[in-house]
Amino acid sequence: MAVIAIFIIGAEILLLWSLAVMSRLAIKYSNFNGMISNSIFKNTVLFLVLLMVSCGVSVKSIEERKKKKEAAIDNTSSEIKTGAENHGAYLPLLKDKKVGIVTNQTGRIIVTSFYNASKDPNGCAKAIKRDTLSVVDFLLDQRINIQKIFAPEHGFRGTADAGEHLDDGKDTKTGLPIISLYGDNKKPKTVQLADIDVMVFDLQDVGARFYTYISSLHYIMEACAENNIQLLVLDRPNPNGGIVDGPILESEFTSFVGMHPIPMLHGMTIGEYAKMINGEKWLKNDIQCKLTVIPCLNYKREMAYSLPVKPSPNLPNDQAINLYASLCLFEGTNISVGRGTEKQFQIFGSPFLPKGDFSFTPVPNFGAKEPVYKNQLCYGDDLTTIEKVNKLELKWLIKAYNSTVEKSKFFNSFFTKLAGTKKLQQQIELGISEEKIRKSWDKGLIEFKEMREKYLIY
Repeated sequence: MAVIAIFIIGAEILLLWSLAVMSRLAIKYSNFNGMISNSIFKNTVLFLVLLMVSCGVSVKSIEERKKKKEAAIDNTSSEIKTGAENHGAYLPLLKDKKVGIVTNQTGRIIVTSFYNASKDPNGCAKAIKRDTLSVVDFLLDQRINIQKIFAPEHGFRGTADAGEHLDDGKDTKTGLPIISLYGDNKKPKTVQLADIDVMVFDLQDVGARFYTYISSLHYIMEACAENNIQLLVLDRPNPNGGIVDGPILESEFTSFVGMHPIPMLHGMTIGEYAKMINGEKWLKNDIQCKLTVIPCLNYKREMAYSLPVKPSPNLPNDQAINLYASLCLFEGTNISVGRGTEKQFQIFGSPFLPKGDFSFTPVPNFGAKEPVYKNQLCYGDDLTTIEKVNKLELKWLIKAYNSTVEKSKFFNSFFTKLAGTKKLQQQIELGISEEKIRKSWDKGLIEFKEMREKYLIY
């Protein structure tokens, strides 16, 4: 850059000297008198100096603008990009294909572009513009032929309650048909896939076994394998990073909230998890689907990742997502996890726990039309400001059980489905310490980590 600057200055000086000499010669052989000649010469020199200075400023300003633009590009290129934003890797695979897509409100993509921000019509002031689009809208803008949308639990717009029945319908914005993948139609039927060449899967997972988006992934993979349809999984970071913890699910407790022999926190992205489902042949009859995972860019597992949108109605923020696996076990007990409040999965309590400093009253709201203990005063704990946890915490579950008078009514049948084993309930009822309970998980966690290793991308 310094060499270029010296060259430009030298060229300008040479140009100035040449023009000065030419001016002298022109005046010498003209009919102008001396005073006029000197005046013209001085004005010519002054004009050329100003011209040189202005050119220097122009060159300098161009270089500065170029540096700013390059810095802006470097800044955006170093940010974490989801698989959906890594569109150069998958758009060619969708060209001239009939496409189905599994997504919801978490299927978002940030599109970066440059525009002229100058108020002067003839001016030039380049600025960065960042637009957030639904992955469906983005693909349609790219002239990808989407045939239909498949929506998981909570629906395409992510507004339905947990477990709420959803009918098929039509997206009001795009006019595309929406097929619900919840209730009786968890796995797409052959007739629903008849006009699909390629299936795209773009959902934000939170790294917990009982978060049902990975169960929907299983059934989509199985349907694609059975119908010879290629599957593209657009990967997204796991907001709970690489936390691997909890008891391994036992096969007799397989359900939609636990389909595979993994711990409660698996520490994988959804793309890595898809590779594991395929590689371990967990699909029916050991079939495998034609799977392509589109990776995230600039992402490492240890990086903090804050979700730009709620993955489901009752996970409103990073704190709830971090505490979700630890507090979700309460959904198999007589304890509320704050559904019907603004602090879902950040508080817990019930009318049966001892009165204390903290209390709340659940009421119907967005995501909880009929919350547990509706309109009843509940006592418990507020975890909204505690430090981020890096394991499956059992201390709150054990504390609540020990504080309950009628212990026979504490657990319900859903608890073993969430835990994936009968042992955890038995251990708590027997008063076994958290340390010994955690020790009982060691062998299963070691084996799982060894299996998991070969499917990791990041």
